[in-house]
Amino acid sequence: MNNIVLCGFMGCGKSTVGKNLSRKMGRKFLDMDTYIEQKAGMKVSEIFEKFGEDGFRDMEHNACKELSEMSELVIASGGGAFTFKRNSEVFKNKDIIVLLDVPLEVVKIRLKNDKSRPLLQKPNKDEIMKELYNKRLPLYRDAADIIIEGQNSPIKTAFSIIDEVNNFRRLNSMNR
Repeated sequence: MNNIVLCGFMGCGKSTVGKNLSRKMGRKFLDMDTYIEQKAGMKVSEIFEKFGEDGFRDMEHNACKELSEMSELVIASGGGAFTFKRNSEVFKNKDIIVLLDVPLEVVKIRLKNDKSRPLLQKPNKDEIMKELYNKRLPLYRDAADIIIEGQNSPIKTAFSIIDEVNNFRRLNSMNR
């Protein structure tokens, strides 16, 4: 098992927890959206504008394939990455996928003033979030090897992930 890939709904703390986790584990941290932006030479919002969501999702899938070939990373996936089975399959049985499970009400508070997410730049933001959250959560759960409560502080959450990853590895090595 190579990388640790964090998945979950936007605002669940993938980037913040991921940075803490990478420091504690001595691994490099990579934010998938930032990786895509650097490769494309434009912001995610610009990619959506220029190529539409489908164009972005293709770039995201390519990023998944490239990142899965690297090792010893902590990767914060984009909020929509693991809603596509093709992305889950790239990482499955190779990397450890960790879902940061945070209740919708907490996410809403965290994203209250967020202006950076293209999918939330609409007047009925709360409705859209609820619909997306309910649609995506079962997909995240299907993709995840480990599910972590993501409501604690980022450092506490990082330590919980380390414990669970160690347990997961121990169980997998015994089952071989």
